[in-house]
Amino acid sequence: MEHHKRIAIGPAGSPEWVRDAVIAGGGELVEPADATAVVWTAARDPQGLHNLLQANSHIEWVQVPFAGIENFVPIIDDARTWTCGKGVYAEPVAEHAVALALAGMRNVAQYARSTSWSGPVGRNLLNANVTIVGGGGITESLIRLLTAFQCNITVVRRTVEHIEGADTVVGTENLVDALVGADLVVLALSLTPETTGLLGRPEFELMEPHAWIVNVARGAHIVTDDLVWALQNNVIGGAALDVTDPEPLPAEHPLWSLPNCIITPHVGNTPEMAVPLLSERITTNVAKYLAGEELVGLVDVRNGY
Repeated sequence: MEHHKRIAIGPAGSPEWVRDAVIAGGGELVEPADATAVVWTAARDPQGLHNLLQANSHIEWVQVPFAGIENFVPIIDDARTWTCGKGVYAEPVAEHAVALALAGMRNVAQYARSTSWSGPVGRNLLNANVTIVGGGGITESLIRLLTAFQCNITVVRRTVEHIEGADTVVGTENLVDALVGADLVVLALSLTPETTGLLGRPEFELMEPHAWIVNVARGAHIVTDDLVWALQNNVIGGAALDVTDPEPLPAEHPLWSLPNCIITPHVGNTPEMAVPLLSERITTNVAKYLAGEELVGLVDVRNGY
């Protein structure tokens, strides 16, 4: 039977706002057997999506919720179009990166933990040398926010091409050079086999002893045991982590008690921030899908992000 362009939502029990977003884009909601596309809302249930697609091979487009798609990589294929939340959460995550950077570099976190008056500590973000690893939407938003701080910004990314506001753009093979001399290093890239364990003891040893790392990407970009070593021995200035490996970070983990470590529980964007942003992406993509236009947030199947 011929399937007209219709949208299914999965899994069962998905939030009502997802239905509203599909309808706002002009989509007709149907069961998967009668659909040509599915909006999948359970980021931690790739098996459920796999089962749905196995039972409904006619599905031609899949929208998954987060920018990071590492959970879905094993089931992503060339047989259909895949889109994700790439770029959706760039603004709130970039804002959080700036907050973490300031809290670390200006010693705000340690002052907040103190129970008595203490002496002056801290370095400027103003005029700092900032290295951002990753060249996507978060980086673009972060560069714009850093404009007010007149930073010297180096971007490390897989493809070397101009990024508005960056002073220097280099390839991933030049990561080490970009770490040397940086006052602040921000991780804002996708997790792939090539970027797992990107920063470990060899990289920390090359960094400035006052440098701070901010990670708003994925915890597995950093070798956690090596980071603990670097922080305990003051090899680097500190680390501000919105993501950890493992995650959630166990209550007894040494990172919790290190004075030069700031941890936030993966709140670069909260549900209150994310819902309107993802709603807009779903509505936009449904409208584009129905009109036969190119979708936003296309997944690069070959590179896994």
